[in-house]
Amino acid sequence: MLTPQTWHRRFSQQARWTEEIRRFVIQQAHLSQAHRVLETGCGTGAVLSSMQHLLPAARFYGIDLRLDYLLAAQEFAPESQFAGADAASLPVGNACFDAVICHYFLLWVKDPPGILAEMKRVTRPGGTVIALAEPDYGGRIDYPMPLAELGRLQGQSLQMQGADPFMGRKLSALFHQAGFTDVHTGLLGGQWNEAPAFEAWESEWAVLQTDLEHTISRERLDALRSLDAAAWQKGERILFVPTFYAWGKV
Repeated sequence: MLTPQTWHRRFSQQARWTEEIRRFVIQQAHLSQAHRVLETGCGTGAVLSSMQHLLPAARFYGIDLRLDYLLAAQEFAPESQFAGADAASLPVGNACFDAVICHYFLLWVKDPPGILAEMKRVTRPGGTVIALAEPDYGGRIDYPMPLAELGRLQGQSLQMQGADPFMGRKLSALFHQAGFTDVHTGLLGGQWNEAPAFEAWESEWAVLQTDLEHTISRERLDALRSLDAAAWQKGERILFVPTFYAWGKV
């Protein structure tokens, strides 16, 4: 089982992937004067800590069900305030926040429409609800071709864990069905100028090994890991998981 510190490295890696889109959304959604921002499913605070310099006037709040994550968040994002709470039933009144965000979160919840409705409830009129990143493993591209097995297996593993690997493509429909106005959706880009740093690659594989350890043999997993490392080293590796974002006004 991965520790909160290991997960924080993973969450921080994901936050780096999506930093550009956070800047874009803050500008396009006119959030520069936001004073109160809530993240549902905040994990270890990786995203909130990365937003401090983007919204210097804002106070940040995070909720999560994992108390071990929240203890880590207090260490990694001490400027924010955290609480243990269920995103399906937020322990705050109506219209409390200027913006409510989530990040790689909706794919893990049982009732995405209910979660979005609750995010909308606690956002003030004129405020913004943002899904910063939701992947779609149905469009995953792996190259060289033998590594496509990784994508197929990880998608199956996510479904076995209760996740929706196709959440990304559903964001636009979910936001419109939730009654948001001025809905915007899009897709994060992908660049492969160089191989990932070793720490980032190790973080990716730590998650893969956790996801797949009961799905395929250790020998097969080690073989795929070696293929992956060699492909990156040769400059041949392409790994693209379409990752969607959406925001709407309340």
